Amino acid sequence: MTARIGVVGIGWWATFNHIPTIQAGAEAEIVAICDLDASRLELAGDKFGIAGRYTDLEEMLAKENLDGVMISTPHVAHTGPAVVALEAGCHVLVEKPMATTAADGRAIAAAAVKAGKQVLVPTGLNFTRFTEVAAGWVREGHIGEVRHAVCQMGSALNDLFAGEPMLETADHLFRPPASTWANPAKAGGYGWGQMSHSLAWLIHVADLRFESVYCMDGKSKTGVDFYDAAVARATSGATVSLSGAASVPKHKGLHLDVRIFGSEGMIMFDIERARLTLDRLDGTKMDAEVTQEEADYDGELPVKVFAKLCAGEAVNNASDGECGARVTEALDAMYRSAKSGALAVVGG
Repeated sequence: MTARIGVVGIGWWATFNHIPTIQAGAEAEIVAICDLDASRLELAGDKFGIAGRYTDLEEMLAKENLDGVMISTPHVAHTGPAVVALEAGCHVLVEKPMATTAADGRAIAAAAVKAGKQVLVPTGLNFTRFTEVAAGWVREGHIGEVRHAVCQMGSALNDLFAGEPMLETADHLFRPPASTWANPAKAGGYGWGQMSHSLAWLIHVADLRFESVYCMDGKSKTGVDFYDAAVARATSGATVSLSGAASVPKHKGLHLDVRIFGSEGMIMFDIERARLTLDRLDGTKMDAEVTQEEADYDGELPVKVFAKLCAGEAVNNASDGECGARVTEALDAMYRSAKSGALAVVGG
């Protein structure tokens, strides 16, 4: 079947990534868009040939018989639309961060379970072939019990988190607004905006849930975190070192470097060098084939998986509501710790 999808929040990423990716595939079609700003609906509706245009989500859900809803509203406005769409019987793609409080993350995950529907958070690296290889190594016991992890991420987004126009979006229909990315009162900052990717990968692969976090950060001129350094403990007892930096030069781009240490071996993952390896204490070594093209971030990949999910195909949802809730819990604690200067307990 061809799935019917609606989009909520018609801004930069919806018009640059979500809508074009769905329209380029055969599994689904965008039949309706929803935004509080009627002028945005007109611009995007005309550009992409979408007839259904709504300023009220519940009206869209009542009239359009949707299989799925994609939510790309500002970070702080994810929870309400996600829960309403799930309760209406739709699968939901909700942009990262899935939510901006631990309670809201758990509310979305619980709503999905209650509705018997799936939430997909589009953290693209989770959906790669090589990520499933890494997750398989952990689940099959090749490194034993996970005891420690190191997760470092850097992005070329000095401008975005400083409240300046993002250089590479100059010719886009809409540009990312400073009100979302560079406002500390609205979950701006590198943790919410980017470490949601690295945490989702680590949590999915190592199957971790955080118990407590201690964080220090460095601020941009707008007062959001440019740099983050944190240590954490998982509920399993594992220790974790987390860090992030927004000021990578544009020509270098995104990098992610993860080490997962277990009682019987370790995993090394690095997208800059396109490598994923496993080394066991007994000398056994495994190398997963990763091409540089695969390692480069693909924002279309999770959207394509969502289209298949809505069309009734069996998919591997590697960044689901539970993963999103664990990411939200970790980031919520990280920000509370940075603000207070003290250890923050997850959910506390």
